[in-house]
Amino acid sequence: MKQIILSIFLLVVLMASCKNEKSDVAQTKATMEETKDQAVENIYQFEVTDLYGDPFDFSNLKGKKVMVVNTASECGLTPQYEHLQKLYDTYKDKNFVIVGFPANNFGGQEPGSDAQIASFCKENYGVTFPMMSKISVKGGDMHEVYHFLTEKEKNGLQDSEVAWNFQKYLINEQGELEMVVEPKTLPTDPSIVNWIETN
Repeated sequence: MKQIILSIFLLVVLMASCKNEKSDVAQTKATMEETKDQAVENIYQFEVTDLYGDPFDFSNLKGKKVMVVNTASECGLTPQYEHLQKLYDTYKDKNFVIVGFPANNFGGQEPGSDAQIASFCKENYGVTFPMMSKISVKGGDMHEVYHFLTEKEKNGLQDSEVAWNFQKYLINEQGELEMVVEPKTLPTDPSIVNWIETN
């Protein structure tokens, strides 16, 4: 009889121990998920300066899909400005915006000042989407926006490197990185259009 009671007691202790272990595992998992969520950033934290010296706050874009693209005035891909503007004209009233960042990181193809870049964009391509002040998109002086776009620990999606001028980063309505598009892919490519049009 004592042996039966001892066996039952040990069984109860063992079950309680397993239950606590499962509870600890669940709690640890929940903590890890919470830490992961806290670590991932969004683009709304950034305030930059536009080509005209005015502040541009990404938090004003909440609820919109955003394409961030690094641009250059003397690149073989510079005609993409025309496609960017066409895309912007088509979807600017449908919660979509393009934000351009001129950068001189590739072959010295964006040597001009902000004023020269603004004039070039307007005169040659009629650009009306927001264009920011010239920055660096790679290397030791990489702008903080591009640290977010290219580092998985910040964006929660993937590590990437800006390969050339006109690389596109697609941000969803919550300010989170959703897709990286290579420079040679036109802004009007079906994959991008489908992304914009999908709710």
